[in-house]
Amino acid sequence: MTDATPTTENRTLRRRPNSAYRQREYLTEAEVERLIETARKRGRNGPRDACAILLAYRHGLRAQELCQLRWAQIDLKHGRLHVNRAKGGIESVHPLHGPELRALRSLQGNSPYVFITEGGTPVTTSWFLRMVQRTGRAAKLPFQVHPHMLRHSTGYKLANDGRDTRSIAHYLGHRNLQSTARYTVLAPDRFRDFWKD
Repeated sequence: MTDATPTTENRTLRRRPNSAYRQREYLTEAEVERLIETARKRGRNGPRDACAILLAYRHGLRAQELCQLRWAQIDLKHGRLHVNRAKGGIESVHPLHGPELRALRSLQGNSPYVFITEGGTPVTTSWFLRMVQRTGRAAKLPFQVHPHMLRHSTGYKLANDGRDTRSIAHYLGHRNLQSTARYTVLAPDRFRDFWKD
């Protein structure tokens, strides 16, 4: 009788930490602008792609929230966006400003969804991932970019602008302030007035 015990050892493959893949988990304002400009110039869907990046950044949208965005959530006349948060987040109403309004007006069509494919169906989160990654490479950013970096970039920008943690939490739809505190930790401007020379 032969021995039927396996000769290989079962191992659990573990994903390395994000720091092994990227230098940081957010983009600077200049890098986001570069991403938007690159998206605008890429392919025949440039205006749609640039608008998607702009809205994801300005409103801290998750990929799912962006892809499910409907025209019924947008009030172009009064410049308002009703943000339906995923993952049990707090819903809110955000103001829309000039660049966003102009970008959105150019996308208006017959679909109930804001971001659609050429076939008229809503875009998917995998589309958004691929589009952001390709645009990041085309923009020659020094590290790989992913959609959630835009949400993190929103938090870091607001923290650097001196916004209080609770306001940032409500803007991003966080129920727990600990989720928001990460953005204030890396805000260099918070130490600016510690010493007067």
